[in-house]
Amino acid sequence: MMPPRNDRSNAPAVSVPTPAQLLLDWTRGGISGPDVRESAKTLGELQGLFGDEQSFKAMDPMREIYRVRVASNVPAGEEGGLLWGVTVLQPGKVGDEFFMTHGHFHADRTRAEFYATVAGEGILLRMDGERRTWGEAMSANTLHYIRGEHAHRVANVGSEPLIFWACWGSDAGYDYKTIRQSGFSARVVERDGAPRIIFHE
Repeated sequence: MMPPRNDRSNAPAVSVPTPAQLLLDWTRGGISGPDVRESAKTLGELQGLFGDEQSFKAMDPMREIYRVRVASNVPAGEEGGLLWGVTVLQPGKVGDEFFMTHGHFHADRTRAEFYATVAGEGILLRMDGERRTWGEAMSANTLHYIRGEHAHRVANVGSEPLIFWACWGSDAGYDYKTIRQSGFSARVVERDGAPRIIFHE
């Protein structure tokens, strides 16, 4: 009697994984891939946001304050997609006010966002539609959920770069204009050697 044939014609095909689209250097804020875009924000581009205008004018306007890298694997504005990115915010102060991001609302106030801190020390400022503002401490391994209707800005209150990753809806959009016109109702400054949130309205 002939032994049974080793017939594998009906066996499932073997699948070889394709390489990941993105490679992350998690703690250094590195991200690489075919659809990664990068931009830097200089001090001069933040004119009008810091309280101490005299100190601002005395500083180098080309100094880099923060850098953002975004994996734009879906077009901005596409409904239902997610964007992924990282911000590296440098340490420093304008007068007694800590370096910070521009800050913004989402154009679509129903779209929330996550921030995940991996290095450095910071404060996440959040402001609601009634201009009530509060802060959340950021440090390695903190995760922050930001409601869609809250404006948000980050200040670096440490001596090293503050690195945080973000995930948000591709159709969230950005409303910088409101912040340019009205600002936040609070600032993050140094008082007696420690960061403090001060309210100016």
